[in-house]
Amino acid sequence: MEENRILVVGAGLAGCEAAWAAANAGADVALVEMKPEKYTPAHHEEGFAELVCSNSLKARRLDSAAGLLKEEMRRLGSVCMEAADGCSVPAGGALAVDRDEFSRRVTERILSHPRIRVEHRELTELPEDGVVVIATGPLTAEPLASRLRELCGGALSFYDAAAPIVAADSVDPGCSFRASRYGRDGAGEDGAVEGDYINCPLNKEEYEMFQAALVEAETAPLHDFDAPAAGMKVYEGCMPIEVLAKRGRDAIRFGPMKPVGLRDPRTGHRSWPVLQLRMENAQGTMLNLVGFQTNLKFGEQKRVFGMIPALKNAEFLRYGVMHRNTFLDSPRLLDAGFGFRTRPGLFFAGQMAGVEGYSPSMASGILAGINAVRTLRGEEPFRLPKDTMIGALAGYISDPAVRDFQPMGANFGVLPPLGTPIRDKRRRYAALSARALKSLAKAANAAGIPLRPGTPWDGEENIDQ
Repeated sequence: MEENRILVVGAGLAGCEAAWAAANAGADVALVEMKPEKYTPAHHEEGFAELVCSNSLKARRLDSAAGLLKEEMRRLGSVCMEAADGCSVPAGGALAVDRDEFSRRVTERILSHPRIRVEHRELTELPEDGVVVIATGPLTAEPLASRLRELCGGALSFYDAAAPIVAADSVDPGCSFRASRYGRDGAGEDGAVEGDYINCPLNKEEYEMFQAALVEAETAPLHDFDAPAAGMKVYEGCMPIEVLAKRGRDAIRFGPMKPVGLRDPRTGHRSWPVLQLRMENAQGTMLNLVGFQTNLKFGEQKRVFGMIPALKNAEFLRYGVMHRNTFLDSPRLLDAGFGFRTRPGLFFAGQMAGVEGYSPSMASGILAGINAVRTLRGEEPFRLPKDTMIGALAGYISDPAVRDFQPMGANFGVLPPLGTPIRDKRRRYAALSARALKSLAKAANAAGIPLRPGTPWDGEENIDQ
């Protein structure tokens, strides 16, 4: 490979952003895209940045997690955000786009950039040297996927289910308790410190109503490309909670909701069943529903899991999902600049890097592209502060303390708390967004990375956190 050229593999959202960011920083880029010679099962159009499952990029508001992430990308010069803002369609408070026009605009911008050369071919081998960004998406084709499995020392493609994550401050403390199983601290079977669990008990009547609702709840339809391939299976330890519930009335009460060794301090008795919540991050702001992997529709998750008393007002930061996916065990393999720890010059972006959703995929591509250029020039990597949304996501996917890793999307739970707590949720989110945008500007200025003018917003001037 040419010494002064960056190779970007995949012209999806992340790949286009990586190529654009690198080229705008002055590097020559070869963007390799296998379409139209070959398509994944999810893609059908020749254009780049093809949106598959939705045309929505989620909320516009700058005091929302999705809105903040998009604004950070705008200021960093995102080619996808430029296209999206130019072809948006009415969608209430969300930014939705005309899919065909969005792809056309991104494709046109990439093809017209003087420093980007597009090569329509399938990459079947992982380059042994040079600066490379892999952004081939969750349905990476063989044999490249095979080469990546060899690199990572394990399988990448699988059929799995992830549990929801809720905001810690939305769990009702009056209906939950913190306790160690059998009254002792220490590591549990999954490596978690048992004293870190928050326990959510139910009585017999509450449990029977919950179990019945779970059995009847509506699951999300799977795309053809999400169906298990030959030889793939849903591992017993990752069995969706609604599937387990159908095995019998007490199946989950003696499974993930087993109450053994846990006494409710309010009654002194062992609860009928208990849902345990485990800290998802070091700050304790995010809690994982242990053993509650699920493929229920998002509205059904909120309704049915909300029947558990402690979760009746829970704020879901990430709903459970079930799909075929290809991504790295990023906390053990990637750094906060999306670089592969044991191979300098190799970067990953998009869902393969452990982010979830359209906008996070774009954001990872921007950061990977910037750092690819800095590596080429022998400069220190650009790490965004963890109080920015992009920096927080990059920090989460590269944090070795994260267990049972699943891809993460934009949410305020990944950000560190404000110095002074704000009870009102809307004002708290506005303050977090304002802090993030100021932090982004400071970090970019220190690294010599130019920012574009941002969306005018009064909240940015009204924060001293």
